[in-house]
Amino acid sequence: MFTKGSKLYSMLTGVCPKCHQESMYVTKNPYILSDTLKMHEHCSHCHTKYKIEPSFFYGAMYVSYAVGIAFAVAAFVISYLFIGTGLVTSFIAIVCTLIVFTPVIMRLSRNIWINMFMSYDKNLVKKQESKP
Repeated sequence: MFTKGSKLYSMLTGVCPKCHQESMYVTKNPYILSDTLKMHEHCSHCHTKYKIEPSFFYGAMYVSYAVGIAFAVAAFVISYLFIGTGLVTSFIAIVCTLIVFTPVIMRLSRNIWINMFMSYDKNLVKKQESKP
């Protein structure tokens, strides 16, 4: 389920959705804020173009909203239900969680969005491996 060739692998690691050989991002660390959303133009292994059309990743904003809600709900459940804090403290935990994880949410949203339109191609990987 979380191995090369699965969409989940590509979404969580940020690798090329076609070949899973290279990171789509210039810098692997999302917390280098100046480079959080800087992406390669295409994959150096399979030459897949990441920006399918101009403004392609605007759709990732909708995914970002859903992912942000998931993080907020997780923060609430952990703080309010498991730890037993009050509502104000839980709200502060939600805000802090969203601030801390914003770079991760932004990248994860892009990864999910591009994986909605592209799939792993095992034949493409075999062709790349057979080249001298």
